[in-house]
Amino acid sequence: MKLGEFCKPLFSRIIKFSFPKNGKVEVIMYEDRIDQIIDKYGTEKGILIQLLLDIQHEFDWIPKEAIKRISERLKIPYSQIFRVASFYTALSLKPIGRHLVRVCVGTACYVRGAPRILDSVMNKLGIKSGETTSDGKFTLETVNCLGCCALGPVIEIDGKYFGKLNSAKLEKMLSSCD
Repeated sequence: MKLGEFCKPLFSRIIKFSFPKNGKVEVIMYEDRIDQIIDKYGTEKGILIQLLLDIQHEFDWIPKEAIKRISERLKIPYSQIFRVASFYTALSLKPIGRHLVRVCVGTACYVRGAPRILDSVMNKLGIKSGETTSDGKFTLETVNCLGCCALGPVIEIDGKYFGKLNSAKLEKMLSSCD
């Protein structure tokens, strides 16, 4: 199926943001795709988190329009869906970059230099925690624990964990991201 077959007028349509290498944001509408994901689960009970994860996997975030569509289709209050989507750190209610960088600032990592690592990442990327670079390449987040305290300080880049970091290692890892 061609991309153009999915595109529809902008009003009341689900929007997908894409950050190609040229740095310009592309906007793609996919209301039908949301319906396909919802149809995959039907009216099963207890599927909300997995449904939200699937939508995030498809769009790289969970647009509010998707929450509205889930609410309409599954008869779940919007506020309940929003509460679930905003509670879990694995779910994002705003677009994220092609590379997700998470810096652990939990106690073990903190005493082993996490603040210096976080400062280095912020300086290298030119953003603060919770922000995405203007070219859409990186999103930076802090987390309270990544579960590998003995390796602190630890960062996660695109689901891969790196420990016992210093600024030089960090610079090399960030530079290797396409």
